[in-house]
Amino acid sequence: MASDNSNSSPYTYAQAGVSIDAGNALVKAIGPLVKATRRPGADGEIGGFGGFFDPKAAGYKDPLLVAGNDGVGTKLKLAIDHNRHDGVGIDLVAMCVNDLIVQGAEPLFFLDYFATGKLDNGVAEQVIAGIATGCSTANCALIGGETAEMPGMYAAGDYDLAGFCVGAVERGEQLTGDKVAPGQILLGIASSGVHSNGFSLVRRLATDKNWALNEPAPFDNSRGLLDTLMEPTRIYVRSLLPTIRSGKIAALAHITGGGLLENIPRVLPDGAHAVVDAGSWDQPGLMAFLQDQGNIAPEEMARTFNCGLGMVLAVDADDVAAVTAELETAGETVFSIGRIEEGTRGCTVKGTAGSWSAMTDWEARHDA
Repeated sequence: MASDNSNSSPYTYAQAGVSIDAGNALVKAIGPLVKATRRPGADGEIGGFGGFFDPKAAGYKDPLLVAGNDGVGTKLKLAIDHNRHDGVGIDLVAMCVNDLIVQGAEPLFFLDYFATGKLDNGVAEQVIAGIATGCSTANCALIGGETAEMPGMYAAGDYDLAGFCVGAVERGEQLTGDKVAPGQILLGIASSGVHSNGFSLVRRLATDKNWALNEPAPFDNSRGLLDTLMEPTRIYVRSLLPTIRSGKIAALAHITGGGLLENIPRVLPDGAHAVVDAGSWDQPGLMAFLQDQGNIAPEEMARTFNCGLGMVLAVDADDVAAVTAELETAGETVFSIGRIEEGTRGCTVKGTAGSWSAMTDWEARHDA
């Protein structure tokens, strides 16, 4: 028998936990942030069912499109627990655009996905402001996104992020690893910190070792420990793009999950083996702190964290000086870290006493 609902109160979407008004207010609030990312090819408006981009207006004649997507990982949990939402949007953009630049592609436009149980416009605006900052840094237009309010899917205060980016490279100019050859030199570009990988281990250490996150970092008294951990992922697009277009770079590896050992082989052809000397750059204080706190073996460090290097380049020996000068002029810190040798496609990282830890010499190898 059907129930009699004639005297019951009418149900609304808001009663179920979703506020259409809050969503509309957020779209209105972030409009200026989106417009600030405008670049040739994009109009900087949001609110439609999709975003347009005109590659011809961006100066491309015969482009190949390159697409990628990524998230921020459990670094978000640290941000949520400590109310540090302003930088994770930069992380989101960086993880996507850095993956495009290593293929020789200029990031053109970006879309984000923000999902939460109950929309907090203040938090969402901080996150999206970070996304807009990241897009501006990468000269990439924020042309749309999705804000999903889903009661019951997330714990109170939690949210998740995903980013989607499309870039372009003129046909024939893409970096595919086919130009890599034995004898080339490996250059490393400094990272800004942990970036957005390894945070499940970072958070486990923070809990088990009772880190005082709001106190000065043991390795840098001028900054709080939490500040060093939450430092946004460095965006390398503007510094790398001119050198890529000059033809001086044979291959680029973005050092993310899997660290040095597993990311460098991804850009190598068969018959090329990367040999990295871990003693050729000083491990940053944050990385040394993580290794010491967790008694982490060097091989585990080299496949979990970036170890102070956000990008690794393969360059002809004759171009090393020019490439180094160009990148340093663009604001990067560059190290000569190894070379390409003949052998099975893969990577070997060799350590020396005192360079990464107090341990004796070590060697870790990963074959693709």
